[in-house]
Amino acid sequence: MSAGSRVATVGRVAALVLAPLLLAGCGWRGLDSLPLPGTVGTGPDSWAVTVEMPNVSTVRENSPVHVDDVTVGHVDRIGLVDGHAVVTLRLEARVVLPENAVASIGQTSLLGSAHVELASPTAEPARGRLADGAVIGLDRAGAYPTTEETLSALSLVLQGGGLARVGDIVGEVDAALGGREDAVRSVLDDLDVVLAGLDRHRAQIDSAVVELDRFAAVVAADDAGVDEALAVFAPATEVLADQRENLVAFSVALGRLGTTASAVTDDTTEDLTAVLTDLRPVLASLADAGDSLTESFRYLLTYPFPIDVYRNAVRGDYANGEVTLDLRLDTLDNALLLGTPLQGMLAGPEGAVGRAAPWPAPSVPTAQDLLLPPAPPTPGGTP
Repeated sequence: MSAGSRVATVGRVAALVLAPLLLAGCGWRGLDSLPLPGTVGTGPDSWAVTVEMPNVSTVRENSPVHVDDVTVGHVDRIGLVDGHAVVTLRLEARVVLPENAVASIGQTSLLGSAHVELASPTAEPARGRLADGAVIGLDRAGAYPTTEETLSALSLVLQGGGLARVGDIVGEVDAALGGREDAVRSVLDDLDVVLAGLDRHRAQIDSAVVELDRFAAVVAADDAGVDEALAVFAPATEVLADQRENLVAFSVALGRLGTTASAVTDDTTEDLTAVLTDLRPVLASLADAGDSLTESFRYLLTYPFPIDVYRNAVRGDYANGEVTLDLRLDTLDNALLLGTPLQGMLAGPEGAVGRAAPWPAPSVPTAQDLLLPPAPPTPGGTP
């Protein structure tokens, strides 16, 4: 080997030995930290945004930054501050995002590389414009589930999770509903009717809630008065507590009375119904009488003189009157002897003779003979 070749070899070895030392002194962060050709967001007009993230997952420096699935920049630096990651992004000058933009970590595909996704917020309206040096805080940063997390969760469900219990749940539900399909269908129909009714009265329900809120506000405003009322009500509560046994006995006796009344009502329902049925024509007649019944009561006060003309009959200490006596025998007979064994005796001599001739012998009539009407003649017998 010539002397020149030997010197070149020593120089290469020295370079290999000194290069790591020099790189370590300059803060070497691995090959990912080196700028790659064609990386988006490295131009002179690019600008930086800092994102605070709880976890950067598999994101590395030079990982792409997407907006609407379009690469608009790259991850420039990843650091750790106060227990969370701080990611510096370099974006192209043409990128326009709102000031309250959100950031999340996602994957291009199932086995693809990770990237940072920037987007407008969905929980609130977009405002302002994201500027150079802006910071997206932890409350607006997150991450989509990674492939590892998805597979891990699926493994938990399949092996030790709740998937094995689905069969038990289905079996229990089937056992509970088996043979009761009509009842369940009826319950669902009734529930649908109830919900439809609630929906129709939604305005009234809203109004009731508003009024209840207003009532609660009034009660809260008069809190001192409510406390005073409760304090005054406390002695009454103590009295009720002292009379607890009497109240219980009263309730039991009232229940016994209700039972007895129910039994009496059940036993007399038919009789009561019959009485009310018979009373109906009477009440109907009273209703048909109208004002005539109440008007006739006026004449009771001045009987036997009509109230309308009694002033013409009574003149101071005397009364004018006119009496008509009908002493005709027919009239007296109808007035005094009608319906008695003596009926017709005063109807004239021929009546007296005609009725007195068949009697076998004179006798004094008894009270029963005077009060009871004569028996009707039997068919074909002697009159």
